[in-house]
Amino acid sequence: MRALTWQGKRDVRVENVPDPRIEEPTDAVIRITSTGLCGSDLHLYEVLTPFMTPGDILGHEPMGIVEEVGAAVPDLQAGDRVVVPFQIACGNCWMCLTGLPTQCETTQVTAEGMGAALFGYTRLYGAVPGAQAEYLRVPQAQYGPIKVPEGPSDDRFVYLSDVLPTAWQAVAYAGVPQGGSVAVLGLGPIGDMACRVAQAKGAGRVFGVDLVPERLNRARERGVETFDLRSFDDEKELLTAVRDQTDGRGPDAVIDAVGTEAHGSAAARMVQNASALLPRKLSGPMAERFSVDRLAALHTAIEMVRRGGTISIVGVYGGMADPMPMLTLFDKQIQMRMGQANVRRWSDEIIPYLTDDDPLGVDDFATHRMPLAEAPQAYEMFQKKQDGAVKVLMQP
Repeated sequence: MRALTWQGKRDVRVENVPDPRIEEPTDAVIRITSTGLCGSDLHLYEVLTPFMTPGDILGHEPMGIVEEVGAAVPDLQAGDRVVVPFQIACGNCWMCLTGLPTQCETTQVTAEGMGAALFGYTRLYGAVPGAQAEYLRVPQAQYGPIKVPEGPSDDRFVYLSDVLPTAWQAVAYAGVPQGGSVAVLGLGPIGDMACRVAQAKGAGRVFGVDLVPERLNRARERGVETFDLRSFDDEKELLTAVRDQTDGRGPDAVIDAVGTEAHGSAAARMVQNASALLPRKLSGPMAERFSVDRLAALHTAIEMVRRGGTISIVGVYGGMADPMPMLTLFDKQIQMRMGQANVRRWSDEIIPYLTDDDPLGVDDFATHRMPLAEAPQAYEMFQKKQDGAVKVLMQP
């Protein structure tokens, strides 16, 4: 089959690889009909290269048609249309039953000290072949795949794999009171969808902060009050502008949907880039033990949120040596929640919103649809924020 493989920093290629097959009774094989390009994939393209191996198959946002199922997968059969969550979980362990499939005790990557295995996301998460491919082997298929009806286009459902539950959890963790206010830092796919979810769930005012014109326009068209970072000389001016809209206090909650890709510390970028140039046996340990993040967005969130408010972190961070302003966090009595989205924890709540009325705007959420053969160009375009690219879907 054809699949997108990682070959090095900013080097991804569509190649012929072996077809997946049933290896365990709990497996299924899916023929992919649509697969998304996620902002998290850019971390593999750019800063998490020490944890990658040439030939790794990328991608974790698929949907498609079941081709084959193992003997221990009773609720799926060939021909079913399914969305596959990005995490791999059993559904039966204590963590899964508690609503935390991202911490699944069956698939935890204990050798790396990490949580549940993920599709297409480095050796830290199991080095499981990913979904930017023609076919996908799905472990733990007795729990993971979400059956969806025939009829609507893939766009209606594909975001159940990641974007929708990630944004949904970000809003849930933010604890926005009914009629309250929330600021979303970063209006990429997750930040954009988080704004839509917050509105749908009763937030009174939703503020969006970004510097990419197309992203700001998309959010503004849906009633988000936007702040263009290019319009401010420094962070203080931005904070003042937001506080002026919230009686001088700041929003009730702030969602950091930027993560380590934020514009910030040149020193942090230097460490990230240096680790990527080391021999593989050294680069991984250095990145794990000494890595730092560009924390500009998180520090902005801490300063922006009102006293007693909540910060929900959905942007990906990977540093282990990051200085945190603990005095400010303690003094402002800030609550913080974060983590990978627990897809099956939220999917049943989300599905009623995926109606023909389309309150979350999923049917036209993608800005680009491209064949899998053009995946390398899609990565470059998305990484450079060219051509108004906010969300890319690919079809094998």
